[in-house]
Amino acid sequence: MEQDEGAGSGITEDSEGSDNPFEEMDPETSRNPQPSYKLMRDLAPTFRVPRAGVIVSRRADVEQVLHNPDIFSSALEAAPLGNVRPLIPLQIDPPEHRKFRKILQPLFSPQRMTELEKPIAEIVRVRIDGFDGRDEIDFAKEFSVPFPSQVFLTLLGLPNDELPLFLKMKDAIIRPQLVLGVPNGHRDAIAYQKEMAASIYDYFNGVLDQREQDPRDDLLSQFLQTEVEGDRLSREDILDICFLFLIAGLDTVSASLDCFFRYLAEHPDKRQILVADDAVVPSVVEELLRWETPVVGVPRIATQDVEVGGCPISKGEHVTAMIGSANTDESEYPDADDVRWDRDANRHLAFGGGIHRCLGSHLARVELRVALREWHARIPDYRIKPGVDLNFTPGIRSVDSFPMILGTSA
Repeated sequence: MEQDEGAGSGITEDSEGSDNPFEEMDPETSRNPQPSYKLMRDLAPTFRVPRAGVIVSRRADVEQVLHNPDIFSSALEAAPLGNVRPLIPLQIDPPEHRKFRKILQPLFSPQRMTELEKPIAEIVRVRIDGFDGRDEIDFAKEFSVPFPSQVFLTLLGLPNDELPLFLKMKDAIIRPQLVLGVPNGHRDAIAYQKEMAASIYDYFNGVLDQREQDPRDDLLSQFLQTEVEGDRLSREDILDICFLFLIAGLDTVSASLDCFFRYLAEHPDKRQILVADDAVVPSVVEELLRWETPVVGVPRIATQDVEVGGCPISKGEHVTAMIGSANTDESEYPDADDVRWDRDANRHLAFGGGIHRCLGSHLARVELRVALREWHARIPDYRIKPGVDLNFTPGIRSVDSFPMILGTSA
């Protein structure tokens, strides 16, 4: 379909100059994307944005894209994040993908991730302890951003004083233009991103050298030691996995927390249900992953000419599966616009779908559940600072600043 049919989607005509379909998404759509999702599904469920490719928004069509890796490849040809090789396992297609999954899946099983609950809870409590006596914080800078990075350091057996370095490396890759204060795509931002990407490889190479000499009970040592059916991870494999975890595993959990706490701050009635009974926490996490869907969409490349939702797609064309829209599609959820803590069947796609479903989903769930439980046991009342409009970034819906008022005065 022509682009003007998708004009109400929040992806503006200015997107024509960008390879990223989310780059020019207007601020209100990034803040509250659900009405735009509905417009896309109703008016232009599959439409083409020049240079950026085809946008797919209906649940059935999104699942078609996600569950057919032979037709819709994850092996993106570019390395826009400064990585020198494909990110494992995200950008690896079958049959090689199976090798990495069979090695990595047991290391990220629900049981293993649940074992991390106690140290994760301690991280949350210590961060909250730092708010004592204060009635205002910046939730993003003081909680949602550092918290998942501290969990990552714990998982890798690295000291907590590495936190500033990890945050610097992450921000350099994901948002170099904001770090430097230059426009997106500026040569200085690209150069800085490449420089910092090289430093990530160097950093993990050094740590892996140490783990080979002195193995420990941490994830990096397990990467080096694990063998399944005769297959092991090479040094380059491990570096590519670590690169992905650093840039993806940290920012997406931060974005989830930003979205969750914005919603709960604006809906005190829903929040009080959670405060009164923390047994509802797992359902709250799943429902807010569905409704808020921090990662708006996932990219693929067509390996052959194909048709989706009546729209012809050419071999080599980029396709973006709008998982946020799929999660609010009335065909899956007759009451899709109702946010309910008692939803029984919640087949959301917030972690993607098919063989490339997020490897770290079990860890993310543990982090989110623990954060909500521990926070609301200590801080049941809070609100967004009056007069502040939170500015969510497009694509991955996070905020740089989240001024929050704490306490019963909220």
